Amino acid sequence: MLPENKNIRVAAVQASPLFPLDAKRTVKKVCDLIAEAAAGGARLVVFPETFIPAYPTVSIDLTRPKEWLKTVADFSREAVTVPGPEIELVAVQAKKSKVYVSLGITERVPRFDGLLFNSMVFLGPDGSILLTHRKLSPSNREKVFWARGDGRTLTVLDTEIGRIGGLICAENLQPLWKYALMAQGEQIHCIGWPGWPKLKERQGWDNRAIIDAAVRCYGLEGQCFVVSASMYVPESIGKDAGWENANWSFFGGSSISGPNGEYLAGPLYDQEGIVFADLDFEQILLRKALVDTTGRDARWDVVRLKRIRQSFSPFDSEPSEPEIQS
Repeated sequence: MLPENKNIRVAAVQASPLFPLDAKRTVKKVCDLIAEAAAGGARLVVFPETFIPAYPTVSIDLTRPKEWLKTVADFSREAVTVPGPEIELVAVQAKKSKVYVSLGITERVPRFDGLLFNSMVFLGPDGSILLTHRKLSPSNREKVFWARGDGRTLTVLDTEIGRIGGLICAENLQPLWKYALMAQGEQIHCIGWPGWPKLKERQGWDNRAIIDAAVRCYGLEGQCFVVSASMYVPESIGKDAGWENANWSFFGGSSISGPNGEYLAGPLYDQEGIVFADLDFEQILLRKALVDTTGRDARWDVVRLKRIRQSFSPFDSEPSEPEIQS
């Protein structure tokens, strides 16, 4: 079913966190950007991966182990809890601006010191926390920072502006996880990217092609809209992070694309900004008239996907034994 107002304006934020790491100052910037996007007519505002406090774009350097340990500890100190005071401030702004927000954070679990998740928090226009999706498989060196999420958060939200879901960075290259959201009737897909550095000059390949293919293919395969937000951290700002072995040649690439795989806005490169687009939900119906991968053209009798919703915790408390009645 399409929203009553089929034309919905959405926004992808391309910006840099504040350095040195400072969750409180970056939250203030988040709130300002939400207000700016709402003033531009946006009903949904999407932020990059781990925007609070930042993405740890550093390489493991075993010749300087103390520096590496300090970097991980710094992230733990500036990570935020859900719920928590930082998220509450963003929720207040979401309510004031009457918008949905998808925000990338490093999430700290209070009871377990050092347990961090790469999370995507969804907030409603009433200020409520709708969902916190934890990245299922942090990739490469990300495993040093973040633990793995579980299947509970592979969830699509039913809202008055459409059915909204989201995945973080390389999760959008995982066919099963993508289909888990598409099969729930997802209409607007949110993606958070860290920014991606320019690597062609150094390593002979460029991540622009990866983002371009992942974003547009998702919309085409799922017959949905994709709001893709990426960080932009120029080296002049990144140097304030104090990480000697970090790569800050981020180019951004935020965009909004449609069910036909075409860009509706962006990609935006090499600058901060907000990308806007108006979503015409009739385009979903027109695309599904040709190919409907989760409906008419699906073969659930041949291939079906099962989601495991079991939660995981470092400590599983067994229920107490019942008292013996005399």
